[in-house]
Amino acid sequence: MLLLGVNIDHCATVRQARYRQAPATVGGAVEPDPVTLAVLAERAGADGITIHLREDRRHIQERDVWRTRETIATRLNLEMACTPWMIDFALKLKPDSVCLVPESREEITTEGGLDVVGQRERVRACVEAMSAAGIVTSLFIDPNDAAIEASAAVKAPWVELHTGAYANAYYGARRAAEFQRLRLGAVRAHDLGLTVNAGHGINYVNIAEVRTLPHLHELNIGHSLISRALFTGIEEAVREMKARMNP
Repeated sequence: MLLLGVNIDHCATVRQARYRQAPATVGGAVEPDPVTLAVLAERAGADGITIHLREDRRHIQERDVWRTRETIATRLNLEMACTPWMIDFALKLKPDSVCLVPESREEITTEGGLDVVGQRERVRACVEAMSAAGIVTSLFIDPNDAAIEASAAVKAPWVELHTGAYANAYYGARRAAEFQRLRLGAVRAHDLGLTVNAGHGINYVNIAEVRTLPHLHELNIGHSLISRALFTGIEEAVREMKARMNP
């Protein structure tokens, strides 16, 4: 059974579009509340909640993270940049897992995998700090041998394969090639002893193919779930995605 991690960031994106300058993140007129969304997602069968505290605070705020940690009943997965401040924050928060991701001020959402090869010692130090605190570390990487082998070398127990290039090519000529990259990446990661997760751009259509990737453990999905929830509510959106992940 594939597990579903629900990313609640874009619920906060909607809130920040209107209430960025509000002194509080919840209460009064401030809406919607990403923590309420997380609880409803759990009720519908989500296996965990993913939340990304970005350096630029464009969606999730620190208070959202602490409230989520205190409220949810499943697992908390903190997406974070590999920086001293975020490492210190994670060690105080003690989420169940962290996923190290790249960040760029220009991007709308996370684009591309973490440069584990070029930042090997920096990533290794973060993995060691998390492991010592009992926090599982995942690395958000592109599905290529160099990134996968570097992830194993720094002793990260999990990787999350970046499915964005495949999702973007889904209706184009490169779809088969991008899916093959993911398939080979999943096999290589598994052979090196890594737990294989995947995320970015997964939706209600391409899930039929994504779910056939070998050795998958968990999918982290946000935008498509939030989009569907606008029409059906988050609980039905989660139930339908879970059904399509595990038909």
